Amino acid sequence: MQQVYQFYRTFRMLIKTSTQMEKQPKTDYSRLVMGLLLILLAGLLLIDNFDLYPVEWGKYIFTWQTLLIVIGIILFPNRGNRTTGTVLIAIGAFFLAAKFYELPVSISKLFWPAVLLFIGLSLLFGSRKRKWHPYKTGEVNDDLIDYVSIFGNLDQKFTSQQFKGGKITNIFGGSTIDLSNARPKAGRNVVDLLCIFGRSKLIIPSDWLVKVEVTSIFGGVSDKRVLHKVLPDNTPELVLKGLVLFGGVEIKNY
Repeated sequence: MQQVYQFYRTFRMLIKTSTQMEKQPKTDYSRLVMGLLLILLAGLLLIDNFDLYPVEWGKYIFTWQTLLIVIGIILFPNRGNRTTGTVLIAIGAFFLAAKFYELPVSISKLFWPAVLLFIGLSLLFGSRKRKWHPYKTGEVNDDLIDYVSIFGNLDQKFTSQQFKGGKITNIFGGSTIDLSNARPKAGRNVVDLLCIFGRSKLIIPSDWLVKVEVTSIFGGVSDKRVLHKVLPDNTPELVLKGLVLFGGVEIKNY
């Protein structure tokens, strides 16, 4: 029973961190999936409490492998996180099958290859619609961000007066993006974030309207800006989307 409730607490933490975001449209399938999974977990706990299934099932259901599969299922409905969800489901299913069939699989020998496979697939399938360009140092006037930091750090200042958003990927790395001297393009501008065991710092002026629509799992996004005035209704939006998994995003201003 202790193993069951430990899994339950972990799942509750997952649900709590995943829903710490602004309101989503009615077609938020991630919330629907999380709700269904929570109901399913409640049913499994009731079955376990009344000993209605063999004890052996517990060691397969309430495991870290199953938790990976659950996280993958939650992420999969979101198009931007579909590759991440698929890879997590595949890794969890592989190790769960190895445990079920008692295959001689050494987790210590497969962990890092699995991590590298996860990173490689995420970059490979996530890059098909992206326009890659060499990294620039110092101040740049690009309208779009398109940066990847793996086991490293990026520090970039943008001066574009028509900033449109872009993509930032931090995997075991970090980045600092300074938008103090930039201005957003009119309308809705989206930055797609992927932080896995990584951190990103965004320096954004206080007169920018920032909306956070990030899925956070054992991580988070914090807006530490000092806001001095109410913004007008026609203020351009900077929308942060994506996934923060065992990482963090900090928003601040000078």
